Order: sequence, then structure tokens, then C-alpha cells
Amino acid sequence: MNRPGVWLTTGAACGFLTVALGAFGAHGLRGLVSVGRLANWATATQYLGLHALAILACGLWLLQRPDDRLVHRAAAAFLVGVLLFSGSLFALVLTDQRAIGMVTPIGGLLLLAGWALLVAGAWRVRRGQTANSRPDAD
Repeated sequence: MNRPGVWLTTGAACGFLTVALGAFGAHGLRGLVSVGRLANWATATQYLGLHALAILACGLWLLQRPDDRLVHRAAAAFLVGVLLFSGSLFALVLTDQRAIGMVTPIGGLLLLAGWALLVAGAWRVRRGQTANSRPDAD
């Protein structure tokens, strides 16, 4: 499997969706939903865009270190996290079903996990460890 290519494509697709959904929120939803719901849409769009860049960064990282499992897992956590976080906010705005909002924090936790995995990956690079070495192997 070409992990860098998968994550570069996924990040680019998320970036595309960020622009499309942001434009839809700014132009298509105005006057149809409350100002509070538009703010929810804007938050979802911002997090999608930020994590599109994070997924792209993971893809670039994996071009240099293709076997880095931490970075692969970080990208996966970002993707699932943004699907749950932003996706639940988008669904909340479109359906006004408040129960959907219960999924949002789970997505947020996955986004935090993705960043923690990147910190661990960066720490490993800083210490000069290989991508597959274990911290207890020193």
C-alpha cells in the first residue's frame, strides 16, 4: 500500500471539501439556519481545513519515512476524528437533531490523539530513532 499517496490524496480531498462546504455555508445556508448554527458550520469547516493540512503533512512525512507507524496512525486518527467532529456538526446544522452533537467530542478526542501521535513521532525523530524502533529498545 502506498501510504504517502493515500494520505496526500485524502488530505487534498479534505481541502477541496473545506472550500466547497465553506462556500455552501456562507452562501447556501444564510437565511436558512440560525446564526448559532452558522457558527457551528464555520467551526466544522475550520477544523476540516486544519486537519486537511495535518493529513497532507502526514503524507509528506511518510514520503521521507514510509514505515513510520505513528504518523500513519496519526493521519488515520485525523481522518476519523474530522469525520466525526466536523461531520457531526455539519449533520447537526442540516438536521437540527441535537443528539447528533453527542458524537462531536469523540471526534475531538481522536483529533487530540492524532496530534499526540505526531508529537511522539517527532520526539522519535528528534532522538534519532528509526520509524519501527521501540522506545524501550534503547
